[in-house]
Amino acid sequence: MPAERTAGITVENPATGGTLATVPAIDAGTVCEAVESARAAQPAWGAAGFAGRATVMWAARRWLIANRRRMVQTIVAETGKPWEDALNVEIVYVADALGFWARRARHYLREERVHAHSPFLIGKRLTLRRRPYGVVGVIGPWNYPLILCFGDAIPALMAGNAAVLKPSELTPLSTLLMAEGMREAGLPEHLMPVLTGAGETGTAVVDAVDMVQFTGSTATGKKVMARAAETLTPVSLELGGKDPMIVLADADLDRAADAACWYGLCHAGQCCWSVERIYVEAPAYEPFLDRLRSRVCALRTGPADGPGTVDVGPLSSEAQLRIVEEHVQDARQRGANVLSGGMRERREGHFYEPTILVDVNHEMRAMREETFGPTLPVMKVADAEQAVALANDSAYGLNSSVWTANLKRGEEIARRLKAGNACVNDAVLSGLALELPFGATGDSGLGARHGAEGIHKYCTTQSLLVNRIALPELQLFPYRPRRSRYLERLIALLYGRTRWP
Repeated sequence: MPAERTAGITVENPATGGTLATVPAIDAGTVCEAVESARAAQPAWGAAGFAGRATVMWAARRWLIANRRRMVQTIVAETGKPWEDALNVEIVYVADALGFWARRARHYLREERVHAHSPFLIGKRLTLRRRPYGVVGVIGPWNYPLILCFGDAIPALMAGNAAVLKPSELTPLSTLLMAEGMREAGLPEHLMPVLTGAGETGTAVVDAVDMVQFTGSTATGKKVMARAAETLTPVSLELGGKDPMIVLADADLDRAADAACWYGLCHAGQCCWSVERIYVEAPAYEPFLDRLRSRVCALRTGPADGPGTVDVGPLSSEAQLRIVEEHVQDARQRGANVLSGGMRERREGHFYEPTILVDVNHEMRAMREETFGPTLPVMKVADAEQAVALANDSAYGLNSSVWTANLKRGEEIARRLKAGNACVNDAVLSGLALELPFGATGDSGLGARHGAEGIHKYCTTQSLLVNRIALPELQLFPYRPRRSRYLERLIALLYGRTRWP
């Protein structure tokens, strides 16, 4: 890739404040050159077929597992998350996705024979086929840098596209390391450049590519969509979330408390799929809070120093920590009480105490805006009807969960939630169901990852009609009265009935 770049970007460890590396801030001209190189490399990659592309994915998975400790150390250093969050979430997801798409891409993208219903199409063969856009731009966030940048490139590559990756300027190192692994796995040169930089670099990627996959905040996603509209570039957006958890009175409260603690505070709550607000039926409210408080108070925070050393790491940045402080302060001012935590930790890095808020309501920012931090606001509700109404009282609609011993009732309630994903007695693990689309409604985005939709979005469609039998044409120039009258009678015969026998 050409060497012309602007000033470098310092990558810091948010747990210690120490400098990890300096990466280039790639300018718009260099972005365009990298995209054109990727576009030139793409036809040969597309011609390699599913089997040829899958060979690279299997080799990449072997590389990832062989280099898992190196990758975990890189992720932990640039995100501050605990060792387990990096290994059990990021490494597991990407290893699974490499194999899943290597196996299933051919199935999802196979040509489909379509049967025509119209008698005017007798003798015509109809086929639906999908072909890659060409160059897909993947713009990833900082919270799960391997999953949400390289992970989205896997189906794009398996569909036959080139993929241009623009990781967050806060966490580019794991993506750069994975690009090294892809080269060792046999990925052709120029096919997957990693373009480091800030917002200007991302804007240049949107301008240059043929399709954009963006994961990040709702505010930035709207800007990406507006920019892409100028060139009619298709986009898929996974944005913010304010995911509700409903705990009914008959739920297994120990399991629900365990889930709320982990699903809400994993990676310090910095996950768009995680629990951000909890509604508990009145009979279970106090017992649930007792269980939740004991679990949250036992959590260990601090810099990760290998397996099993901490449970909750830092916020990604000082700016993110201030958002958490503002939400907690706003809740307190509006009448909420802090059951545990509620303070910035006095140590190096961007740490905030795991926090439970009670006596909350929907006037508080902590219940309406995405906090993206280690907070668990818990609200008492009279019954399931109130819980559903409050859960749906949100601009967001990404993930959601219902906890109950009655699975039939739980599923009925889950079907009423206005979210792209709903779980009963589980939550975040729905993101591992690669066969199911993981999409969103409202301010949480457009499109979906996973399932057929998760690879179809990286393709254009082409409809083929082949005339196999040269039957007489009914409608050609010049128009003649006799033929027109015959055609009119035929139309009346075909469509004059409301239904066929």
